Amino acid sequence: MSLPAQHLDLTCAHAESPARSARPQHTLKMSISPRPRVYLAGPDVFRPDAAQHFAALTAACERWGLQAMAPSDGLVPIDTPETEIAQRIFEINMGLLQQADGVIANLKPFRGIEPDSGTVFEVGVAVARGVPVFAYGLPPGSYADRVMAAMRTRRGLEGVLRDADDLIVEDLGLPMNLMLARSVQIATSAEEALQLVASAIAQKQ
Repeated sequence: MSLPAQHLDLTCAHAESPARSARPQHTLKMSISPRPRVYLAGPDVFRPDAAQHFAALTAACERWGLQAMAPSDGLVPIDTPETEIAQRIFEINMGLLQQADGVIANLKPFRGIEPDSGTVFEVGVAVARGVPVFAYGLPPGSYADRVMAAMRTRRGLEGVLRDADDLIVEDLGLPMNLMLARSVQIATSAEEALQLVASAIAQKQ
């Protein structure tokens, strides 16, 4: 992908000095368009190497001409009262999402077979705003495959897949719940997700 386009603004200013004729003096003003901002959603804030991980993602963003916007979970001032920490994180992250031109989301299974619920919420916010969202980290196979591997299931006489509580298991051949599978595009890695979101943002501009 090419670097952000540079806009040239030629303005004509008439000199006031009597020593110079009234010939127009041309000045060249150059401004560089701000890089598109991409929010880095995912449970990676909980990693022991979170700082290094987000530094690597930020470097990848730079390669694609993007500005990284990492979740604020680790940025709340240390002297923030414990009762205010959760609200501060929520408000800051919501503000970042409102500024984002695109989102990449790590939707790998987190403490079970489903993605991190906070990340799923952030994906919903981005989708509602109409910005492109690209997901990565999904394991191979379908959601139903993972349910069947993780817990006891059965198929009734009607062929419907059900869990141990006799609840229907979504069995549509999709890699995750249909509301996610139909609202995001799936990449094989974070790097590919950044490449795709950069392209999608460029096409909207």
